[in-house]
Amino acid sequence: MSILRAESPTHRHLRDRLLTAAIVTVLVDLAATLVVFFSERHAPNTEITTIGSAAFWTSAQLLTVSSNLQNPISSAARVVDVVLEVYAITVVTAVAGSFGAFFHRRGLERDPLEPASGPGRRPGDSTTG
Repeated sequence: MSILRAESPTHRHLRDRLLTAAIVTVLVDLAATLVVFFSERHAPNTEITTIGSAAFWTSAQLLTVSSNLQNPISSAARVVDVVLEVYAITVVTAVAGSFGAFFHRRGLERDPLEPASGPGRRPGDSTTG
């Protein structure tokens, strides 16, 4: 809930990154669904013949899981397949990196490496760690 409410700049930063990844992924899914549908619907021996089956197949590819549908037959849809796989792996690693950066920043907020400057500092404290 702290991330949704953006209780700190660190929470807001993570929320914005996750929201951006989700919105872009939905847009990529919709665009890929249309390309796959229009590329595959009349291909011989394809199982992707409806917009629903195209949406199911592209969503399964973005989730990096296999679907029960046969892989696409048309060249354009095969290119989309490769692009979706690369995109999915990239997003997963970016989200993992965002969480890593979040926990690192939260750790620094709670336990800074350098002592704070100001009235509470002890004489002789170094600011260079």
